[in-house]
Amino acid sequence: MTVVSVALVLAIPAEAPYEPADAVTLVAAAAGPMALVWRQTAPLAAQAGTGLAIVATAAAGSPINFLDWPAWFALFSCFAVGGARLRVAATALAALAVAGYVAFDLGDPTAELPSIIVSFVVATVAGALSSRLTHAVAAEADSAAQSRRQALEAERLLLQERGRLARELHDSLGHTVNVMVLQAGVGRRVFADNPTYAHEALASIETAGRAAVEELNRLLRVLQPEGGRTPEPFAPTLADLAEMAERIRATGRPVELRTNGVELPAGPARAVYRIVQEALTNAVRHTPSGRIRVEVLRSGQQVLLEVLNECDPLAEPVPGHGLVNMRERARLEGGELEAAPVEGGFRVRAVLPANAAVAP
Repeated sequence: MTVVSVALVLAIPAEAPYEPADAVTLVAAAAGPMALVWRQTAPLAAQAGTGLAIVATAAAGSPINFLDWPAWFALFSCFAVGGARLRVAATALAALAVAGYVAFDLGDPTAELPSIIVSFVVATVAGALSSRLTHAVAAEADSAAQSRRQALEAERLLLQERGRLARELHDSLGHTVNVMVLQAGVGRRVFADNPTYAHEALASIETAGRAAVEELNRLLRVLQPEGGRTPEPFAPTLADLAEMAERIRATGRPVELRTNGVELPAGPARAVYRIVQEALTNAVRHTPSGRIRVEVLRSGQQVLLEVLNECDPLAEPVPGHGLVNMRERARLEGGELEAAPVEGGFRVRAVLPANAAVAP
């Protein structure tokens, strides 16, 4: 637009009553379109610059030629990107530019007033419609972005829930099945020599199997709740810990359980119970004999959970589902977990916040 404006001044000689082009005319011809550089960042400055170029050209006695077009572009921009205050200020500046043009132009500016009015209306209406369209597109983009965020959040929650259910399946059913396998092996080996003990092993297998079916049904109800109601989550107690220890004893492994009268609230109790469960499962799976000591104690603002499997020295464990699940459960409760060989066996030790267990 600057090139066109300057070229018209140089190519078309001024006719009476206008004066020949001079330096002011050339500068104004270039400055008017160049003011549009600020039409997005400072539209009011662009409006003032284009209007000032028109007034300066008229005051210099030259025809405005192309300079009215940048002024209408600037007015359009003010209405397209600004609010009510900017539009009022831009309208005032445009009116001042028109007044200056009428006052200084050497020709008959009143003959151009109909064209000026039409251009003014087109610029303001088109700018307002552009602003409305821009806001509509922005609102649609925001809505689409919000929908994407909601979809991503739903996917994150779904993956989180899948992970939780996978941990529940691994810890609960994995533990029960391993105990059943061990009890079945013991029963098979002593079936001929000690049928009474073999009968007890079969009874323990039946009890464990029923517990596994009940646990599986509970998880299925979580996945597909009946009547739209989600069942209450598993809330183990000290009695459940004692029952779990008894199931391990039935496989032939001595288990010492020490809780010191600690009562477990519902939420953190699941973490404590599942960590002990996985630690006991790993102990009977990976070592054939030896005493297992379980301690759940309160120490100030922390709860200490320790499972020591007294066995021959073991290698550093390779992180599998069980170890990963134990650490994740401790992390979700705001605690931490260590699992490593120690002198005299293998130890799993977890430290949880005080709200993980409280004295009765």
